[in-house]
Order: sequence, then structure tokens, then C-alpha cells
Amino acid sequence: MGALSGGWLAQLLRFRGMSALEAYRGVLMGYALGGLMLVILFLTLSRDVEVVATTPQTESNRPVLGLHRSRNVVIRLSALFALDAFAGGLIVQAMMAYWFHIKFGIDAGIIGSIFFVANILAGISALLAVRLANRVGLINTMVFTHIPSNVLLILVPLMPTLPLAVAVLLLRFSISHMDVPTRQSYTMALYRPTNVPPLQASQVLRRSVGAAISPSLTGIFFRRSRVA
Repeated sequence: MGALSGGWLAQLLRFRGMSALEAYRGVLMGYALGGLMLVILFLTLSRDVEVVATTPQTESNRPVLGLHRSRNVVIRLSALFALDAFAGGLIVQAMMAYWFHIKFGIDAGIIGSIFFVANILAGISALLAVRLANRVGLINTMVFTHIPSNVLLILVPLMPTLPLAVAVLLLRFSISHMDVPTRQSYTMALYRPTNVPPLQASQVLRRSVGAAISPSLTGIFFRRSRVA
């Protein structure tokens, strides 16, 4: 809904005579307003939303760094997920939207509609991952959906026409999020219940760092290709 609203809002503002800069500035102000509304909503929550705290572990049986026998597996998986986040950060949706604009000359409203459908398909793929994981397992679901998803992403810029590029992109999004719930479910099973918050936070930190570095490289590569 955000992609759809943002794209058509920018398009509507430009239809009404605003410059592109003013139109996108208005969209960004709407984004900031949405963040402010989130802050207000979170402040209205009571402590009743919290889960019942479990009995903390004693010093004698507390695992090292919050990890028990699966420590080595969790560390290796975290490094793998960080690398995956770094690669995924090279292709942020904003850059994909910009590519569609300069390649095919389509407006912000159409781009917003494309990503509206794409994100709906991504949400459906996350739901379907449950049934698939029940049949083939968590690891197989992660691997055998993530690899084809990346292959389809590679094919998008090779498509000669807009309809083909959009079709491949939508096909990619239809399986792109199947690895997300399965990855989280698998890693959660490796943690002790009392250690889940700090360990999940550290894993998110690794993914966030990986995803934060790569977009700057994308900008450099894109600029060099434009100059060339």
C-alpha cells in the first residue's frame, strides 16, 4: 500500500503542476508523518501486550554468550545471513524503481503499482512457505526458493521489453520471501527461550550492517556505468 500510495501521490502532485523535487518532497513528508503516527501508536500500548517472562537462568547453567550447544551453528549462520543481506542490499527497491524509470520511461504511479503487486506476491509467498516447509523441511525451503529467486532477479535487466521485465520481477517476488519465515523459524529453534531477544538482536544487527554497506556500492557502480 505504501508503494502504491507513494507512487501515485508523486504522480498526482506532478499532474497538479509541482516539480519533481516538490512532488517527491511531499512523499517524503508523508513518510515522516507515518513514522510519527507509529511513535504515537507505540506510546499508547500498555504492558499487557508483553509476554509472560520466563524464569531467568542461573550463572551456573547460563551458556557462553547466550548460546548453548548450537553456538557454532548460529555463528556460521549469522555470517551467512550477513553476506546474504549484503548481496540483497545491492538491489534495493528504490534502485529497481529508478532503473525501471530510466530504462522504460514509466512514471512513478506505474512503478508504485508494479511494486504494490510485487509486495503482495511476496507476502503470499511468505504464507505459502509454511506448507512447503512442512513438506520438504526448513533448510530445503530456504535454499530451493532463494536460489531461483536470485536467478530471476538477474534476468530482469536482460528483458528487452517492459511487460517481460515486469513479469519476471513479479515471478521473482512470488517466491522471494519464502526463505524469511523459514530462516527465522530455524534460527529460533537453535536458541534457548530466555536468550531469544539478545541473540535475535545480534543477528539482526549483522544483517543490518551487511545491508547498510552495499547500497553505497550500488550507487558507485551505477554512477560509473552512467558515465561510461
